[in-house]
Amino acid sequence: MDEKLFAKDLSACPTVFCATRDDQAPLFTAEAVIDRDIKKVSLEDYKGKWVILFFYPSDFTFV
Repeated sequence: MDEKLFAKDLSACPTVFCATRDDQAPLFTAEAVIDRDIKKVSLEDYKGKWVILFFYPSDFTFV
């Protein structure tokens, strides 16, 4: 493998964000399965409440 090419490709990648305790989640709206129905939810819907965000992209798709 050409190490110079590999290093160049890595430099184009965005910096990874790693959330830590007390970080605020960005506002978002997404589709979620709630009681077997697909509904739109927003972080604003839970303002002032404790929330656990459970996120696995493509893990629970219906494909």
